[in-house]
Amino acid sequence: MRKPLLLDLSGAVEDDLDTGVAAHYGDLSGEQWALEDSRAISDCGDLDIVTVSGPDRQSWLTTLSSQIITGIQPADSRELLLLDANGRIDFAAAVVDDGQRTFLVVEGGRGPALVEFLERMKFMLRVEIDNVSDSLGVIGEIVSRTDDPDGSMLRESRRQQPGWVATWIDPWPGVVEGGATYTPTNTDHPALLRTRAFHIIERNRAYDFAHDWISEKNGVAGRNAWEALRIEDHRPRQAREVDDRTVPHELDWLRTAVHLNKGCYCGQETIARIVNLGKPPRRLVLLQLDGSQSLPVKPGDDVEAAGRRVGSVTSVARHADLGPIALAVVRRGLALDLVLDVVTEDGVVAAAQEVIVDPEGKSSASPDTRPGAELRGGLGVRKPQ
Repeated sequence: MRKPLLLDLSGAVEDDLDTGVAAHYGDLSGEQWALEDSRAISDCGDLDIVTVSGPDRQSWLTTLSSQIITGIQPADSRELLLLDANGRIDFAAAVVDDGQRTFLVVEGGRGPALVEFLERMKFMLRVEIDNVSDSLGVIGEIVSRTDDPDGSMLRESRRQQPGWVATWIDPWPGVVEGGATYTPTNTDHPALLRTRAFHIIERNRAYDFAHDWISEKNGVAGRNAWEALRIEDHRPRQAREVDDRTVPHELDWLRTAVHLNKGCYCGQETIARIVNLGKPPRRLVLLQLDGSQSLPVKPGDDVEAAGRRVGSVTSVARHADLGPIALAVVRRGLALDLVLDVVTEDGVVAAAQEVIVDPEGKSSASPDTRPGAELRGGLGVRKPQ
């Protein structure tokens, strides 16, 4: 088992859901405020890192994935999905390249499966694949988009710290080239004011990296703080929001992880069909939880409306300003004005929903008129004019 990056710091309380990282260091609210004010770093050492090297690495990853990786430069960041034939998500990866290697940062425990998949797809291409999770780790940081719009200042400042290898700047919540969004156009996205970053560092230099940063002004923030801001920002995560039925549209993941105009890849037909012809069967929502009863809500708890199950909770955290909040995946057509119930082991918690994915099921790239709508019954018979 890998040694935790920062779990041994004073006051660390281990997280219940993400093994090997601290839930907090004794100050839940203060850590979150410091993190969103660019005065804290967060241990993301539970994530796995796979590298792909060789001259064919970028073009090869482009052919396999939902995103264009070809031509990525060391200062660029991408996000990709590897899908099955039905468009369901097998892997989600943060992507950054240092000129020699392409780094794929995935959920903890997913590294070996990703290596196995990539090895099967090598054929005769000039690529080498390695799981480097035991030697490299990830530190997370958040900066103000106002002060550093593209994260370049953050990347340059961290380059000087001991053990630094590369920095991935999260493209969320932007709609990248070739992407699309299911968020209603009249909605201001909550993540517009901040940018996330993953610093890839040498594991044996983690304490040097952290202590080079920690001072009277700067500190560390636990997983609850990181998750609270991720949930507030509607940022999907594979280990929480994805199940064996998930398609990217349901999570608004076409924003950053899918290029709708790239060439053929596994799952592309489903991606295009839902954008052009269909509607995602489910949608991601943010839940404002009633905290008056102090009942713990957990991922996997059922969400009900009028006694009928309509979805399930995927992520939960205690937000310093908003109180207990959660993400949930529910039926797409569920009315927005319904007050929902979360069924926990200890009782029922009322929850108000905030829209993330439009219940109408249309993305910014969906055609105004469904292709073939002028045909009756889809049988090639035109409707009378």
